[in-house]
Amino acid sequence: MLALSIDLHSNEYIYRQIYKQLKKDILLHHFLPHEKLPSKRELADTLRVSVNSVNGAYQQLLEEGYIYAIERSGFYVEKLDTLPLSKDVPPALDPSLIEDRASKKNWISFSHMSVDRSIFPFDSWLACEHTALKRSQLELNDDSSRFPQGIYSVRQTISRFLSVTRGVKCFPEQIVLGGGTQFLFYILRQLFDESTLYAMENPGYRRIYELLKMEQMRLKTIILDHKGISINLLRKTNPNVVYVTPSHQFPSGVVMPISRRIQLLNWAAESENRYIIEDDYDSEFKYQTDTIPSLQGLDSCGRVIYFGTFSKSLLPGLRLSYMILPQHLLKKYREKCSFIMSTSNALGQLTVQQFIDSGAYRKHIKHMKQVYIERQKKLIKHLKNRFGSLMTMHGANAGLHFTAAFDTRRTIDEIAHRAKSCKLELYNLKPYCLDGSYLYSKPAFILGFANLPLDKIDEGVDRLYYSIYQ
Repeated sequence: MLALSIDLHSNEYIYRQIYKQLKKDILLHHFLPHEKLPSKRELADTLRVSVNSVNGAYQQLLEEGYIYAIERSGFYVEKLDTLPLSKDVPPALDPSLIEDRASKKNWISFSHMSVDRSIFPFDSWLACEHTALKRSQLELNDDSSRFPQGIYSVRQTISRFLSVTRGVKCFPEQIVLGGGTQFLFYILRQLFDESTLYAMENPGYRRIYELLKMEQMRLKTIILDHKGISINLLRKTNPNVVYVTPSHQFPSGVVMPISRRIQLLNWAAESENRYIIEDDYDSEFKYQTDTIPSLQGLDSCGRVIYFGTFSKSLLPGLRLSYMILPQHLLKKYREKCSFIMSTSNALGQLTVQQFIDSGAYRKHIKHMKQVYIERQKKLIKHLKNRFGSLMTMHGANAGLHFTAAFDTRRTIDEIAHRAKSCKLELYNLKPYCLDGSYLYSKPAFILGFANLPLDKIDEGVDRLYYSIYQ
């Protein structure tokens, strides 16, 4: 008879206990192939449990293929091969694979990637989500394959909004919504053939650089000058597609002037197979002057592919970005990529639409700009007071970060180690030098202030000084 043990005081259902023990015995070949199991009533009487519990265990084993049934005969053990065993598989998770979930309590952050969720209008957002749920039940119930580019009404709202705020010229049909810029960039890559040569700003956005490298694309980097990407080097490199961040170059912070923008557009217009990817990742935030219109808005030849995101202006976890394709590329997209289902959830899209249409988004952006400019001014003031001529800053008039280089004998790695020891989240420019060579004569860092409260700025600057000099 089977040697099964049932714990009547366990929180686990009895049928699950029977199922697990029988499954283990079958996998260990404690039964012969095609051996008959006890009847449900017989096993129930032996274990002093209900027939229903035994039946539940047998039915689960039957569904998973461990046993088979013969009508009016009973249940039999299926013939199974022995599972392969490997000495290389550790019984526990490899320590090198354990994710870092250490508490960030008492840390001060100069991160350029995060925003301050404490100033996010959650009540307004939840009200917009509630309205979206009430008004748009049809879209929420539809298969997302019907909207591979995103819900049309949402794209209408984004199209109108970008026209007013960024000078972008497009129809809703040209917009593709997705769960992040990287995913949309991956889709865009499918519209070009394998011989396409890409170029990126250097220093530049490493996540896109690594994506292109992973896809084994032909890729060159182009050094910046004081106006942004070098046109002379661009002509020498002669790529088909160039990726730029003209409104606030990442990470240097350079704002591309109109003279360079016109040169860039003229370069693209000289050949049928040239395109500019404009990543407008944090264009909502411009200080001292009005927001600079997009490069796409100046384009009359259909050569600019425009990218934007709500990660900086709302919450990074929302994961809603958009790509605006010239019409001839839109035709290619629909021929090659329309089978790809949307990666941004419908409720998130509809809530963003309601957030914009209700005026809550404009109000939120206005409030954020007031908060961030106050933090930016205080941070710059304290940095200048603390470091004086030992520091050189760039790109402080826009976005949520600027860069600073320091006269010091310490290396970047030494500074990074000391910053970590004093609980300072600090990012240097070394990873963003895309060709592997450090482009700066001094240790340089990205100083983000979006998630740096006013009352932490003094302490943050002190920790930075300690990391570099003390």
